[in-house]
Amino acid sequence: MVSNKEAKAAEAQLPKNFLYKLKLKWGLDSMYQVFAILIVFTVTGSTVVFLRKSLFGVLGFDDTTALWIKTIVYIAFMLPAYQGLLLLYGSLLGQFEFFWNKEKKMFYAIKKLFTRSSS
Repeated sequence: MVSNKEAKAAEAQLPKNFLYKLKLKWGLDSMYQVFAILIVFTVTGSTVVFLRKSLFGVLGFDDTTALWIKTIVYIAFMLPAYQGLLLLYGSLLGQFEFFWNKEKKMFYAIKKLFTRSSS
């Protein structure tokens, strides 16, 4: 059994860079997973920007379209698209389980917002 003092000494030896901290925070096994997940977030964000421009073009939105209309359409279409793309790209890079667990947590948090507590 490792004492608390020994554990802190061992922890002090560990590198404290950003990627390593993400690996620990996310509970990942390798740095490959960290890079794959960051790539998924990057590609998903870029895809959503492309889809938004395309969607707004198809709908005929321009600078004269009211911001509130653009916002509602963006949330209604892009939020689900983003979540789906995270799962798709995550699957392609072998990180489906990571993103599926994040999705479940997010859906649970949203569900809690719209349900009343029974206490």
